[in-house]
Amino acid sequence: MSEYLTKHMLVAMPTLHDPNFSRTVTLICEHNRNGAMGIVVNQPITLCIEELISYLDVKTDDQMTSNRDPVYAGGPVHANRGFILHDSDRNWKSTYTIDENLKLTTSEDILLDIGRGIGPENAIVALGYAGWGPGQLEQELADNAWLTVPYQPKILFETPVEKRWQTAASKLGIDLHLISNEAGHA
Repeated sequence: MSEYLTKHMLVAMPTLHDPNFSRTVTLICEHNRNGAMGIVVNQPITLCIEELISYLDVKTDDQMTSNRDPVYAGGPVHANRGFILHDSDRNWKSTYTIDENLKLTTSEDILLDIGRGIGPENAIVALGYAGWGPGQLEQELADNAWLTVPYQPKILFETPVEKRWQTAASKLGIDLHLISNEAGHA
């Protein structure tokens, strides 16, 4: 594959039964000859941002606001590390620029700013990430495990979480509910 998929969304096919990725949408943050890294954006866990901030061992005199937005299971790799996808043009201590409109930050300063109500307007807070070694994602694509959809901020930041999987696929004109989840042979 000569085209890399940075800033694309992977939409799991109904036949993908891996419990980490079944019915998921994963935003690819980086993809090159060395592999790929992404964040699953539609698997909320039972932890909210406010609770996550309370677990941090930081002392702050600033007033924290209530933030009941969910934290997401971003993938099975380093599931105890935080990753924040966001649309701010501001940089925090550890900000990786995907492009001018989309960034990934891993430092706790952004999480504290979100808690203070001064963080990015749109953000997804995730624990863990999805990772692929060299050629692994390309093989999964060849095996028809994923659909690829160009990044659309509306899906990531505005679409209700329970509708992201089908909405992303519908951008390709595909209704995932009409695809059998049973593998067959003609």
